[in-house]
This record gives sequence, C-alpha cells and structure tokens, in this order.
Amino acid sequence: MTSTENSLAIFALGGVNEIGKNMYVLEVKNEIVIIDCGGKFPDESLLGIDLIIQDISYLQENKDKVRALIVTHGHEDHIGGIPYFLKQMNVPIYATRLTLGLIEIKLKEHGLLRETELHLIDSNSNVSFQSISCRFFKTNHSIPDCLGIAFETPFGTVVHTGDFKFDLTPVNGEYADIHEMAAIGQKGVLVLLSESTNAERPGFTPSESLVGGHLEEAFRKARGKIFVTTFASNVHRLQQAVDAAILTNRKIALLGRSMVNVVSVALERGYLNMPEDMLIDAQEIGRMDPERVAILCTGSQGEPMAALSRLASGNYRQAEVLPGDTVIFAATPIPGNERGVSKIIDQLYQRRAHVIYGSGNATGMHVSGHACQEELKLMLTLMKPKYFIPIHGEYRMLHLHSQLAMSVGVEGENIFILKNGDVVDVTSDTVRHTRSVSAGDVYVDGLGIGDIGNMVLRDRKLLSEDGMLVIVVTISKVDGQIISGPDTISRGFVYVRESEELMKEVDRLVLSTMQSIQIADRNQRSVLKQSIKATIGKMLYAKTKRRPMILPIVIEV
Repeated sequence: MTSTENSLAIFALGGVNEIGKNMYVLEVKNEIVIIDCGGKFPDESLLGIDLIIQDISYLQENKDKVRALIVTHGHEDHIGGIPYFLKQMNVPIYATRLTLGLIEIKLKEHGLLRETELHLIDSNSNVSFQSISCRFFKTNHSIPDCLGIAFETPFGTVVHTGDFKFDLTPVNGEYADIHEMAAIGQKGVLVLLSESTNAERPGFTPSESLVGGHLEEAFRKARGKIFVTTFASNVHRLQQAVDAAILTNRKIALLGRSMVNVVSVALERGYLNMPEDMLIDAQEIGRMDPERVAILCTGSQGEPMAALSRLASGNYRQAEVLPGDTVIFAATPIPGNERGVSKIIDQLYQRRAHVIYGSGNATGMHVSGHACQEELKLMLTLMKPKYFIPIHGEYRMLHLHSQLAMSVGVEGENIFILKNGDVVDVTSDTVRHTRSVSAGDVYVDGLGIGDIGNMVLRDRKLLSEDGMLVIVVTISKVDGQIISGPDTISRGFVYVRESEELMKEVDRLVLSTMQSIQIADRNQRSVLKQSIKATIGKMLYAKTKRRPMILPIVIEV
C-alpha cells in the first residue's frame, strides 16, 4: 500500500523557495491533479540555457494516476513549461479562454496542438474526477482570466489561490469574487496554498487603473514617437496604452514576437479593445508622422534579443529611436535584471530619447499584480484555513507570509514552509511533512531537454572565464612514436603571436611528458592525456594565474 492510498499528498515540483516554474500537485488514492506548469528564465550563470523547467520524474513514474493539468492563468511562470511537459506526458489541460489562447500559441510552435486535449473553464465551472473535484473563483492579477481553485477531497477542502491581488477598481471591470471566497471559507478550508511574492511589502497593492492616468499624461506631453515597453502578457497595461493612444490620435504598432502573439490572442478573444484601423504594420512606422505613432514593444526586462534592446542599440530594421522620442518603461525590473535594464536606459539616453523609468511609485507607470501584506491577510481571513502552506516565493517571503498567517489566527504548528519536493501528507487524523519526492531543475537548451547538467555548465563557465587550449599530437599506430606535433591552439586564453615563449614552453612540457610514458601501450593513452592536462595546467596557472580548459588530442596514423 502506498502512502497516498489512505491519505492526501500535497507538494510542489516548482514554485516554493523560488519565483518561477510553478507546479503544484495533489494526489489522492489513484488520482493526481497538477496545478500550473511554468518555466523559469535562467540567470547569467547558466550559460546558454534557454529555460528552466521542473523535474517531473515522480509524475512519469505515476503517469497512470495523472488526470489533469489545471492552469490558473497565462503568465510564463505558469504556462512556459507546458510544451516540454506534454512531450513527456500527454495530459488533458483545463484553462480559461485567454490562458488557453496563449497555451495554444506554444503548442502550435512545438507541433503539439492537434494531439493535446484542451478544456475551457471559467469561474462557474465544476470539474470532477473519481476522488477529487474542483470549483473556481475569480481573482485579480496583471493578466485577465485568473482563477483560484477549491479542491474537494475525501479529507477536506484544499484551496490554491493562484497569483492574486484585490483590485477594487479593475481596468476590465472583472472583480475578484470575494463573496465566493468567503463562502468557501465558511464551509471550511483544511489547507490553503497562497502566493507570497509581495509578502515583504506592507499595505495594499495599488489598483491597475491608476496607471492609465499617468500613461495618458505622458502621451499628451510626448513629442515624436512613443515607445511603451511592458510585459506582453499584461493585457490591462496594453489596454491602457491603447486608450491613451486613442485619446492622442496615435496609431499602434507592435514590435516583438510575444507582443504580436499576445495582442493577437487578446484581440481575437475580446480581452483587448481597439478600433479596427488602429493597428499598423511595423513597416509603416517610418512612413508616418512620428507624433501619430505609438509602439508597444517587448524588452522591459533588458532581454538582449528583445525588441527594445535592439532599438536601443540601433539594430532594429523596421523602427528607430530618434532624438526627442519618448520611451516609457511600464514595468519594473525583476530582481537580477537591473543591470540589463540600466544598460538599455543608458543607450536610449545616448540616442537623446526622453526616457520615463524607475519604480512604479516614482513614475506611476507600473503597479504590481501581486497581493501585499494586508491583502494576504484578507485572503487568510476569508479562507480561515486550519493548515497553511505559503507558495510562490523565496524563503524570506514564505517566512514572512507564515508570520502574517499566525497574526490572523493560524496555529504556528499548522504552517508548513516547504522546499520543492517536500510532501505534506493529510490523513483522517494527522497532517504532517515526513517525506519528499524527486524534484529539481531541468535545463532546456535548444531542442535538448535535461541533457545539460552541472558538468556541462561547469565546462561552459570555465570556457567563458579562462578559455581553452587544444594540444594536438600525431603518433604512429605501430610503435607510438611522435610523427608530428605537438600543435597548440589557443581560443580565449592568450593571443598566440604575443605569447610565443609560453606556447614553446607548453610544447616542451608536452614532449617531455610523452617521453616519460610508454605511449606504445594503448592502455596508457588515457593516462597520457591526464598527465598532459595536469602538467600543462599546473605550469599555466603558475605563469598566468588562469585555468583554461585543456584538451589533449592524440591522433594515431
């Protein structure tokens, strides 16, 4: 008998003790339901990695139990890993209209759309499996069509909030369903999983509607073209930029693949309202009066290949930032992206643009989509959970959220601050964390999923820091005598023409090392290569204080 046949298991494979690659799992008897499947963008230490996704080996081992993937909303950290997940496990997906539209774009790109089972849900839907059923409630966030989920299980109700805030004046008029949240709490919530992103921030998160007035004012004052950069998925922000463009008689152009994709889906499904003749092709930008053009572009996080980065460096073929143009950053940098954003701002100033940037409070061009402390306490008060698991945040955020929970009456021993893979087991008389399942990071590099590990990343880091030295020697297959070489090739280590003495010393050491080993014995070839690496590495560090990657190549002829 497995530990889940007479219990409810709750755990995360991504999204606790980190921000990104969210994936949460409920397991009851012979059923598993997954919540969200996000991707996480790598930091600069993960050289060449495109995306970080979850280790789903536990789900693969139990794939016959998996009933559904339910997606709370359409942000990358909640849907970005779906194509890679589906390539390993074909699971039905449940999501709202906008979220499904964004997922479908990804599935088309990966050739998975035809074979994927997609189900449309909304806040009135009920989805039932054998041991688990779920209903939904509306929440506010920085993208439309967000849901929280209430799971009914044999052991009690488990609530997952999704990402949320309480916006009392939402741009789209879609209010968070506080009455439904209160009703769920009134019936009794056993376990609450609630997001913790803004647990460090006191007070309430400002309404998204406040941004509209600041955008309108900036549009009225602007001369020349206007560039607005924000997260492409922030449809509310895009709508406010469109509204400001309408008021100032400007056409809208889109730059950046994700911006084009999101706007297309939002227009098609009615989440973005724009006059039919307002959207112009990027090629028309240069032919129009600059004061009649507004451009929505990607790149608010300083991404090197995004539209704004290429505009700032003058490498975007269809548009150009000219002196007097206005660039508005309607987003704040995610921690870790500040350096890239600062570089782009400097480049824009060098192009003599008027740049509006800085924290959202300073410029009024951005508000968070996540709940601050008072809203987190409000959610806890509405749900009245007996047990609490803070999710979606780094450890300090989870810790502070747990303190907020205690301040509104949740017992300290009933709060679980977990790591990815830690399991909370709920039985008829106990709730405890005593075990873990396999969890971790899987790296996506090009078409490869999980084939890049720590050894490869270490080699990439070494190559990027100290370069590489390739030593080629040709020997006789018959008696092992040297026929030619050694030939030493430097890449990223030293400039050979200016380091001739050092290269001669490398060649001398290689020859002496080879002469000290009986290379006619084939079994000694690996020993020979290791000896060359060790000897040359020691000498180079002594002379240069660098540790290049050394690749001895022995060719037999």
